[in-house]
Amino acid sequence: MSAVKAAFLIAVLGHLLCGWCDCLLIYAGGQKFSFRLMNDNGKMQQAFRRMPERNPMLSMLLGCMALCMCCCGYYALARWMRPFSENASRIMLISTVLFFIPGTAHHVFCGAAEWFYIRMGMTGEAREIISDFFRKTSVTMIICYLGMLAFSVTLFVMVITGATALPPWACIFNILLIAAVLFPLRIGGAGNWAGAVMYLGLLLLI
Repeated sequence: MSAVKAAFLIAVLGHLLCGWCDCLLIYAGGQKFSFRLMNDNGKMQQAFRRMPERNPMLSMLLGCMALCMCCCGYYALARWMRPFSENASRIMLISTVLFFIPGTAHHVFCGAAEWFYIRMGMTGEAREIISDFFRKTSVTMIICYLGMLAFSVTLFVMVITGATALPPWACIFNILLIAAVLFPLRIGGAGNWAGAVMYLGLLLLI
């Protein structure tokens, strides 16, 4: 197996692990969490009433490892792109940095907010504190998604225009497109399931 394929396989496993970590945060004690719940502490308490403290802690710790694994695939794909376009490769490398450094911070911040909410007794004051914390750290989420957008658009354009060795139809193996298909299903961790599918497809094609 080539180094590129090995990196893609690591990325598949990383996205699957990160998706599970997302579900630890999203399915709070069996009930699906939504940011809309943060406006009502009664609904927040209902959602988190069976959430074990270990869930957000596990999600933070394993999620960081999972994101490092995912990053291997994005870096390898950006390097793979270099013979076809130096500019596209640079954009994808920069996008990978923007995607994963703020993205890792955002994942930790989300887990920390849930852990502190539970630890502080799920009071109204606790909800206000974590809501303020999330608002003030949301820039990490924005930068992460902008990085993902730039990476995905660059990859899509390069593949669909035939600028790479991949057939144009292989543009369907793109995290943004697959996530868009999964989004209406409201599945927790959709972005990570999409990433796993993307790298599995590319692993078979490259």
